Amino acid sequence: MAIADIFEALTARDRPYKRPMSLSRAIEIMGFMKDGHLIDPDVFDLFIRTRIFHDYAKKEMNPEQVDI
Repeated sequence: MAIADIFEALTARDRPYKRPMSLSRAIEIMGFMKDGHLIDPDVFDLFIRTRIFHDYAKKEMNPEQVDI
């Protein structure tokens, strides 16, 4: 659940106080979090390997955010 929450917070397009991040930047930041042991590495690897983030991106992100 934490992985999804972090990803959504980084990429959300409905936040009036910040611009939404691109898909590649969000994945990069989460990779740094994995390396720093701030998120579970196995769960993050599963998130990446299954490409579930891409399904979310197609439905919820602006087309210009989806850069990978």
